[in-house]
Amino acid sequence: MEASGEPVEMQDAKVAWVPIARASLLRTAGTYNAYITYRDLAEELQKESGIRTKQLTHYWIGKVLVTVSTDCHRLNEPLLSSLCVHQNGSVGAGFGVALDETYGGPRPDDLDLAAAEERLKCYGHFGAQMPADGGQPVLTPMLVAVRKKKAVVSRAPKPVEEVREICPLCHVRLPSSGVCGSHD
Repeated sequence: MEASGEPVEMQDAKVAWVPIARASLLRTAGTYNAYITYRDLAEELQKESGIRTKQLTHYWIGKVLVTVSTDCHRLNEPLLSSLCVHQNGSVGAGFGVALDETYGGPRPDDLDLAAAEERLKCYGHFGAQMPADGGQPVLTPMLVAVRKKKAVVSRAPKPVEEVREICPLCHVRLPSSGVCGSHD
């Protein structure tokens, strides 16, 4: 990592990135059903701080978001990290860790739905203009598309495997003729 050509330790970069991440996530929370991708947040952090890293985003962005989540919990706020998603619209596994550390209890089976519920809390808490009914937890459009595609694939009929007899002498599956060619 470097800032203005000078090397920077990861811990120092994280200290610089956390307040920028919080500010970006607060802006995101101000719009109902908004979210930001890890990639876009990472680019914003590096651009605004002037601290760039060649390390892949998934190695460091979670540490920044955990700190933001810890701060949210300390301030009795919903988890802003719920607003950050992968390119496919899904939250990362680190969001489950943030839920565990913040709320305890059993981890939800569907982290994306839990994130949608937490995003709804963020929108209300941080001043987004909400629908008259208070809004609903909503999965990101990309994730909805991915899940629909998986549902269609899972409903497709599975090919039926032909069940054939086994030769009682050599224990080999018989050909479709039903006659084992290994003996006379």
